[in-house]
This record gives sequence, structure tokens and C-alpha cells, in this order.
Amino acid sequence: MTSAAITTAQTPPRFAPTALMLGNIVTGCSVLAPAGLLPELAADLAIEVHTAGLLITFGAVVLCICSPLTAWLTGRFDRRLLLAFTLLVLMLGNLASAFASSYASLLAIRLVLLAVGALYTPQAAGTAAQISPVEKRGSTIAYVFLGWSLAAAVGLPLITFIGSHSGWRAAYLAVGAAGAVSLLLLAWRLPSGLKGAPVELKTWSELGRNRMVVLLLLITTLQMSGQFVIFTFMGPLLKALTGADANAVGLVFAIYGACGFIGVVIATRIVDGWGPYRTSLLFTCLLFAGIAVWTLSAGVYAVMAVAVAIWGLGFASTNSMQQVRLVAAAPPLASASVSLNTSVLYIGQAIGSAVGGSLFARGELGATGYVALVFVVLALLAILASRPRKPGAALA
Repeated sequence: MTSAAITTAQTPPRFAPTALMLGNIVTGCSVLAPAGLLPELAADLAIEVHTAGLLITFGAVVLCICSPLTAWLTGRFDRRLLLAFTLLVLMLGNLASAFASSYASLLAIRLVLLAVGALYTPQAAGTAAQISPVEKRGSTIAYVFLGWSLAAAVGLPLITFIGSHSGWRAAYLAVGAAGAVSLLLLAWRLPSGLKGAPVELKTWSELGRNRMVVLLLLITTLQMSGQFVIFTFMGPLLKALTGADANAVGLVFAIYGACGFIGVVIATRIVDGWGPYRTSLLFTCLLFAGIAVWTLSAGVYAVMAVAVAIWGLGFASTNSMQQVRLVAAAPPLASASVSLNTSVLYIGQAIGSAVGGSLFARGELGATGYVALVFVVLALLAILASRPRKPGAALA
């Protein structure tokens, strides 16, 4: 049976969307893991905390380059083989990371792992669309993307807990084991014969000429830059500013992820009535409010935890709205624009973590919040500039 037949005639094979979602959890944990392990990595590898943070910065650079590049190079590959290979590399990369003998070797392993791992999230979304009937396509894609929210809500706190109690190597082993489970389920339940639509070079030039698409990609970059100025070093910042121990830091990560999950659920419920533009504006305002409270309450753990809860409501839902708006802005180019959105998301991570690392290295801990606010204010201004001007453009 062809992929087209699967798309229009069948419901998704049992557990196939779950397999894709679990792969996003593994991908999310692989990308975010160093954020929960910075103190342990710095102590064990005899490096500074901001140097350990470069694992996120350099990793994000690799991700932003490889996401569109691999989408272009692998367009005609069988989806099951491609996604299974990606999960295999993520599994082996995390296991190899657990046995890295130095910071240099850990960084090298991470860059290879993420160069391949950049494939997973955009290709999983496209595959979810292929295996679902039209009337269930949106909910299936949303379910698959839920993996990233769960990686932040459950995976990162667990990584932080394991790292603080059993060491960072044990945390990487745990992520590798999760990758093995995800790989087996995907290889078992995802149908073969699914091929992606090829992405041609002219597609990228068409996207570059679309003002709304360019503006939306700028918004994603600014939103992520602002968040990662703080998020990359959230654990060390909490410890330095409030004296929080590893369990208290893990609790804040859990609050962040759990509220991110809640935010996505709320956004999904209201977007049809409010429209993506107003929903995006609302949740970006929550980002601003949360980071503002974090900045102004620096040193008071309870208030900073509340700030993270407010901020968390917006972190995943804003990106979900960005994808909805990109699809509406240029429907024929949706697969490429969503892939490019993933790429600029990682550019934002790289910018934010680099800026945050520079401030942390100079001991300017309080300044991180104010710099993050500047990025989010610019994102809000860009969202206002992207307001639909025609009634027919309300979906954007």
C-alpha cells in the first residue's frame, strides 16, 4: 500500500503516533540534557560552568544548520528507516557520552549526535501527517509534538535528579536506554514505504521572498534567544542567587515543563476561537511576565519558582502557534517553513545560551534577566507587526 493510501484511507497504525512522540522525548532530552547537568559536568571535567554551557550553544549551531540541510538531502528516504536510524544515533550517542573521558570528547560526540538528531522532529511531524486521515491530522501532529513538552516536564527534571544523585554519566545512560525503547517501538509499529515530499532549492528562495514567513521566523528567533539567556544556566543561577540545592533546582525544571504542557493544552483549546495571532500574542505576554517576575525577584526562591510557572505557560505554546501561523502564511511551502522554523529555533538557542554564558562568566548574574527581557520585548513588537491586515488572513 502506498503512503498516499495510508494518508487518506487508514487511521494511524496502533502505537505509531506514540512511537513518534517517544522519539521526540528522546530528542528533547538529548538536546536539553546539559542544562540539567551543568554543575556536575563542570565539577567532574574540571571546567567552568559557562564552558559546560557551550555544549548547548555549539549543539544549537549544529542543529540550526543541519535541520534544513538534512530535510533537503533526505526528502526521498523511507521514513521508517530514516527515523529509526536517527534514533539509533541518538541512543548510541548518549551511551557514548556516558563514557566520554574529557570535555573535548563529550563535545565531539554531542555535535555528531545532534547533526543527525536534527532530522527527527520535523520528519516526525511530516510522518505523522502521512499516517493520519485528514480529519485527525492536526491532533496527531500535536500529539507527536507533545514529546518535547514531556521532555521538559518529565525528562529534564529526571535528568537533573539522576545527575545530582548518581552522576552525569548515569543520566546519559538513562537517556540512551530511553532511546533504545523508542527505537524498538518505532521499528515495530511505523509502516514502511512512507516517503517525504522532496524539498527543492527554489523552495527556500520562495520562503525568503514571503514577508510574513520571514517575520514569523524572526519572532521564533527572538522568543528562543530571550528564554535561553536564562534557561541554559537556570540551575546554576538558582543555586547562586537563592542557594537552591539539586532537588530544589529539579523542582523548578519540573514546574517549567509541567506549565509548558498546560500552556499547550490551553492554546490548543482557544486557538480556534481566538485565532493564532491573538493566541501567540497572549502566550508571548506570559513569557514576558514570567521573565520579568524572575528578574525582579532574583534571590527569592519561592517567587522565582512562581515566575518560572508563568513563563512556562508560554514556552511551548508560543512555538506551536508559530508553526500554525507559518502553515497559514504559505500553505504550499508548509513542510519547508516548519523545518526552517525548527532551524531558527536552534539559532535562538545558540544566541541566547552564548549571551547568557558570557554574562555568567563575568559574574553579571542579575543582568541575564534584563537582557532576556529585551529579546522578548523585540519579539512582542515583531508579533504586533505581523498582525493580519485582512479578514481573510485571520488564520495567520
